[in-house]
Amino acid sequence: MDIEHTYDCDRGFDAAVFTAGLFGGWDGPAIGLMDLDAFFASVEQLDHPQWRGKPVIVGGSSTQRGVVSTASYEARAFGVHSAMPSAQAERLCPQAIWTPGHFDRYREVSALVMQILVDETPFVDRVSIDEAFFDITPGRYCSESPIDIARRISKRVSSLGVTCSIGLGCNKTVAKIASERDKPRGLTVVLPGTEQGFLSPLPVRAMSGIGKRAEHELSKAGIHTLGQLASASPSILRPIFGVNAELIKRRAQGRERSAVARIDDPEDVKSVSNERTFARDLTDRGDIEAAIAVLGESVGRRLRKKGLAGRTVTLKLKYSYGSGRSAQRKLAHPTDDENIFVPVATGLLDSIWSPDMPVRLAGIGLSGFDLEGGIQTDLFCEVDERGAVASSRRDLSIALDAVRERFGDAAVGYGRATRFDSDLVNRDKWK
Repeated sequence: MDIEHTYDCDRGFDAAVFTAGLFGGWDGPAIGLMDLDAFFASVEQLDHPQWRGKPVIVGGSSTQRGVVSTASYEARAFGVHSAMPSAQAERLCPQAIWTPGHFDRYREVSALVMQILVDETPFVDRVSIDEAFFDITPGRYCSESPIDIARRISKRVSSLGVTCSIGLGCNKTVAKIASERDKPRGLTVVLPGTEQGFLSPLPVRAMSGIGKRAEHELSKAGIHTLGQLASASPSILRPIFGVNAELIKRRAQGRERSAVARIDDPEDVKSVSNERTFARDLTDRGDIEAAIAVLGESVGRRLRKKGLAGRTVTLKLKYSYGSGRSAQRKLAHPTDDENIFVPVATGLLDSIWSPDMPVRLAGIGLSGFDLEGGIQTDLFCEVDERGAVASSRRDLSIALDAVRERFGDAAVGYGRATRFDSDLVNRDKWK
């Protein structure tokens, strides 16, 4: 049964939705966050009716140090969760049904879900394969109550055979937190003007962007809830969040202003890249290779989050005297695994750099996402259902993705990243 909650600052949750006035009484921006429930496992249960109501785990083999990608809610009841080592998940839920996943099918269902959002508004910001923000502000492109639209989206998604949880509020922060309140099949609405009352009692970790380290520092300052964070002195927050202190405080107050771009269709993305300008020129080859590896981690994470795999690797360098060069190499198979494409980029280094050339900027990118041209076979590697190739370390990369998503980018990483902690100009790009 679908769950629907509305927050009212005086009465708390479960107050009736007011309907007075135009658009059901909604005044101001209306931003939603739709999160598909246990998506990969739900698609597997959809395609295998005999698996419905049973614990299903999508993930790698325990004998090869695999990790859990997604667990159905039946498996979660046993304590299984994403990024958990597969061996541990097997011990917790030995009766679970395991599958390595069918990514092409997940992309197919995801595209159908995203089209439902586009049917309602052209402003859809796809965060990942199973999550998207959407703007249904009254009077812009929408002529109905945002609450009615959110209800309709939920029902239409359910008609596909999977379910979603939706948070609806005045900005992305409120919508994201609200979407996580009731899962699965939840709809949590934070009415305009009630944002502070909704956010105040929640722990600081409920807000994205606050990782384990920041939580620890806030706790030492006596700040445990978003309400306390919202009223904290800038002198307390600046040492913790630096230049982002004021932004974090506004978000905790519910005063963030969010913009939702037009639909970001992965089929239209031409390249994913990351580049960094360094505080000091790099002259040592080891430093340059480490920089390429650090940038490649970011590119790999974003490729996996968007469900993309590319086959053209680009390395870009700019030198201290202003000029720059780039080099490309096409892979036999598409990939989203930095353990595959970073060594290729490093191999391109000799073609555009020599030891007497100080490097001011380095960049790495992946393109060539169209898989329609066919896949070249290779006897020495395995390809998945997308035709994409991955290394034995991809499961580790996925586990790191999950940790960083939950605890922040600085929560875990390789030692090579510490070489560039003072280099602040870092640009992710979509083209």
